[in-house]
Amino acid sequence: MLIFNKQTELSNYLSSLPQPRSVGFVPTMGALHDGHISLLRKSLEDNSTTVISIFVNPTQFNNAEDLEKYPKNLDRDIAKISTLSPDIIVFAPDTNDIYKGNTISEQFDFDGLDTKMEGRFRAGHFDGVGTIVRQLLLIVAPDNAYFGEKDFQQVQIVRKLVEKNQIPVNIVTCPIHREENGLAMSSRNERLSADTRSEASLIYKILKHVRETFGTIDVSQIAANVQASIDQNPNFKLEYFEIADEETLETISEIQPGRKYRAFIAVYVNNVRLIDTISLN
Repeated sequence: MLIFNKQTELSNYLSSLPQPRSVGFVPTMGALHDGHISLLRKSLEDNSTTVISIFVNPTQFNNAEDLEKYPKNLDRDIAKISTLSPDIIVFAPDTNDIYKGNTISEQFDFDGLDTKMEGRFRAGHFDGVGTIVRQLLLIVAPDNAYFGEKDFQQVQIVRKLVEKNQIPVNIVTCPIHREENGLAMSSRNERLSADTRSEASLIYKILKHVRETFGTIDVSQIAANVQASIDQNPNFKLEYFEIADEETLETISEIQPGRKYRAFIAVYVNNVRLIDTISLN
């Protein structure tokens, strides 16, 4: 397995690969789980070369404590990747290699996609995401880049980033990978106790109920029902619940024919912030 810590070394190696070839790229912050592995599998199916980045990007954290507590175990991540395929290329840079001593975000115009949901509660988050994703895409220059649907708003942000910066890459969205109880797989799940992890399955149960009732009762009543369900558990705190248009991410109050809708939720479970989403069409 090839492991690169310097962006110039990775770029030079990828440039040296014989043509024709197709490069798939999976950007991650490590603490890999089966959701990440599913993205890698898809990339291996689609491409002759697959690259995964492991980099905990400081500029997308608006909470210093969250950054400090974010799970990190590079050796374990590499071991997990190697069991899937020894041919996957790992890019694990340090902060200085990426930011050259200037760890600040660029400013982006995402046409308002960044002002909703996550953007309302995580100031500067999507500028940080845009900064690192743009940098990584320019380093790897992939043909295809793979993202999980759990971070659906982020995927739409990345699509806008690619469009506005005219980066020649195909963005591939892959389905959410869930634990047996329905909890969306996330690196942050590692911070939950076994009991709390079981309780957190409530989030997916709520979203499934939203999908069942969508179109049969008012959107405002659905939101009230979600709040009531969360309030029944003292370990849960609802940060937001939204039903939004998939393309614009605009919150809706009424259903319009011919549009695709999605429910989004962010919940603190014993002070660990979890997000999830579900298609309503």
